[in-house]
Amino acid sequence: MSGTTLQAGRPALPVDPDRDCPLCPRLHDFIASWRAREPGWYNGPVRSFLPPEGEAAVRFLIVGLAPGVRGANRTGRPFTGDYAGELLYSTLKRFGMARGEFEARPDDSLELIGTAITNAVRCVPPDNKPVGAEINTCRSFLVPTIARFPNLKAILTLGSIGHQSTVRALGARVAAVPFKHGARCDVGNIAVFSSYHCSRYNTNTGVLTEEMFVNVFRDVAEFLQQ
Repeated sequence: MSGTTLQAGRPALPVDPDRDCPLCPRLHDFIASWRAREPGWYNGPVRSFLPPEGEAAVRFLIVGLAPGVRGANRTGRPFTGDYAGELLYSTLKRFGMARGEFEARPDDSLELIGTAITNAVRCVPPDNKPVGAEINTCRSFLVPTIARFPNLKAILTLGSIGHQSTVRALGARVAAVPFKHGARCDVGNIAVFSSYHCSRYNTNTGVLTEEMFVNVFRDVAEFLQQ
């Protein structure tokens, strides 16, 4: 399946929003309310989490939905501060994709190995639910984020919203690459894997088990080892 991230001849877009990004008024106002309520929190668009070796080392990208209000919105690092990060980072370490200790804070010793993590929507949305216009607007940062990794081989999308936005960012049709837990579809030269989101809600309700999540990462690891 064909698909591209950037069209030739167009100027490169910024990979991260400004800290006071005004493009989504509802999200901008929601963050402003949390800055007033919790001035010691990060409270801004969350940047991608990269390995210390930089962009060229990234072969695997994980795309989540959006920062959690008391997770990444509080700490400033994707999947840091809430349950989703506990499951995600323990699984990454299991497959040699991360090292160090995850202590749910951005200054812990955790480092990624050949992996980067980002979100389809960079700002925390009310009730963890971005609306369509916000998802579409923030794709202007997802597109160059994907393009910034010259050696990218695989993407794992967590949840249907992250999956659909990623597919569109790659220039493919969502109908041709539907979301399905444990599935893989090649879009151009990128293998797109998909999983239910590792949220506490999904794990508490049995939508996603640790075994199901680990099996997806096993598929990714086996692909990257080929």
